[in-house]
Amino acid sequence: MRGMNWRYAAAIVFLIVGGCGTTRWSDTPRTATEQMLLSDAIDRAVTQLDFRTLAGKDVFFDDQYLKGVVDQNYIVSTLRQHLLASGAILKEKREDATYVVEARAGAVGTDRHDLLFGVPSVTVPSFVAIPGAPSSIPEIPLVKETEQLAVAKVAVFAYNRITGRPVWQSGVKPVRSTAEDTWVFGAGPFQQGTIYDRTQFAGSSLDLPLIGSDRRSGMRNAPVAVTAEMTFPEPIEQRDSKALANAPGGSTRQAVVRLPATADENKTDAEAGPENAELREPRRLKPPRLQNMRSASDRRQRRSDVERKPAHGDSKKKSGGGLFDFLKPLFGGE
Repeated sequence: MRGMNWRYAAAIVFLIVGGCGTTRWSDTPRTATEQMLLSDAIDRAVTQLDFRTLAGKDVFFDDQYLKGVVDQNYIVSTLRQHLLASGAILKEKREDATYVVEARAGAVGTDRHDLLFGVPSVTVPSFVAIPGAPSSIPEIPLVKETEQLAVAKVAVFAYNRITGRPVWQSGVKPVRSTAEDTWVFGAGPFQQGTIYDRTQFAGSSLDLPLIGSDRRSGMRNAPVAVTAEMTFPEPIEQRDSKALANAPGGSTRQAVVRLPATADENKTDAEAGPENAELREPRRLKPPRLQNMRSASDRRQRRSDVERKPAHGDSKKKSGGGLFDFLKPLFGGE
């Protein structure tokens, strides 16, 4: 009985006292939206650069004029990636390259615009203040929109390091990335922009007809998109050189690439020469003959066929002799 009373008392105490928990929140110095806007603008600006003119050429990338630019490391790495994806061969030292690619940034930053349809917040002047009335009128929005955009203006040119003559220049075209938050009669935010794949509502995807289409299609239609996943096959000569380097003892013969069989492989080792005989694959032996591997039933069948067939001499006697029997009387034979 005392145990039951103790349990009831403990339950009543928990209901009265209750409990609470707290979660610690922290924010980075730069918001995620700002970083997404800048990186998206840089990706779009670099993707529109056509580096295919430098495909197959030894290139040194000079980034000294990008120092101090916002997100400098991201711009440099994106440009290097795009050069490699376009077929250029990057060199770490200027003297090892025939061509130099130089980049600069005219603008990398963000702007913000606010739009309001409704009554903005107003502070009531003190001389018309009414005792007991609020000193300001709060904002009454019908439709409210906040737009934040990032701009990236990147230019690149290439020249021959030996002759100093220009080879190619990209031209200049600013690229914008946007993020829009909209509230309608207090409901929102409805999020749209180039950093979103489709319209979102308070951070969750919102599928609406004619709204929320893919906004990254323009970048996917580029010759080489820096944001698209790609696999680049390694050239054959480089694979062969690596195979030679990784072969035990550095032996060339152990890393020879086998080619399809030709007519020369039918030659004997003496005809092909000792140096070629060592590199060729072992000769394939022809399969053994099968005349001694017949089954017992085949042998019995053959023996029975021979026994049923009459002998050649017996057939001649039964038919009255051979061809020369009727000529024997003419020559005195029996």
